[in-house]
Amino acid sequence: MHKPVLLNEVLKIFNPQPGEIYIDATINGGGHARAIAERMGEKGLVFGIDWDCELIKELGIRNKELGITNIKLECGNYADLRDIIRKHNLDAPGGILFDLGFSSHQLEESGRGFSFLKFEPLDMRYDAKSNELTAEKIVNTWDGAAIEDILRRYGEERFANRIAEGIERARHLARIQSTTELVTVISRSVHPKYRHGRIHFATRTFQALRIAVNHELENLEKVLPIARDIIKTGGKIAIISFHSLEDRIVKEFFRQESKTGTLGILTPKPIQASLEEIRENPRARSAKLRVVEKKL
Repeated sequence: MHKPVLLNEVLKIFNPQPGEIYIDATINGGGHARAIAERMGEKGLVFGIDWDCELIKELGIRNKELGITNIKLECGNYADLRDIIRKHNLDAPGGILFDLGFSSHQLEESGRGFSFLKFEPLDMRYDAKSNELTAEKIVNTWDGAAIEDILRRYGEERFANRIAEGIERARHLARIQSTTELVTVISRSVHPKYRHGRIHFATRTFQALRIAVNHELENLEKVLPIARDIIKTGGKIAIISFHSLEDRIVKEFFRQESKTGTLGILTPKPIQASLEEIRENPRARSAKLRVVEKKL
């Protein structure tokens, strides 16, 4: 079951009221959206977006079973948020939430290679219809320098050079097609002590490939000014990030906008999960919540 991180903190900051409109731009399992919708009642609306159309379909079925009528869903990339708003003729929202973590559904049920603990094809796309780039294409066709670059930049992987070289050697013998094959290559490439570290030795490589496949950082940079423009004055933008690259982009954008007076920072330091929440939901450990309010 996907557990929404920092749920109480998000609800406290938004304080949703009847009749308001909120956008959950990365609705995932729907936990944040359902809690916001419940607070607003039937007169409010939560508009939920996700790039994973399978997730949206399942969430729609689940909401119907639960009798939820004030959540509207759209399959789409949040980088296209402005066009989605126009398409549905939505009024300026009072709050926009971005939970940048990917869901447990994608890890456990999607079959698209997000997990290094499962034997699955190396895909890693959130949406196969609109995105032709796969992790398999990267590891089998990109040159070693390009692979090393994304492992270093997006995964902050200390053994980026050795892993990239290992991938090049392995693919000369046979195409790397599955998660298990890639994990084997990584294992053979890194220092033996690294295989028994605090985090799994394949974590950073899989993270880097997922980010590259889905253009996650580019999409985040694109959507931030759109969110600033479409939200109503006094509305709040809340962003939950899970690694330093995302958090750095968000922090810098908020800082620059606060200098111009368009956005006011409500979280000088990011809000992080309590020890109690981390015990119940370990993925909350790395979550950071930053919030701004539109001033102009």
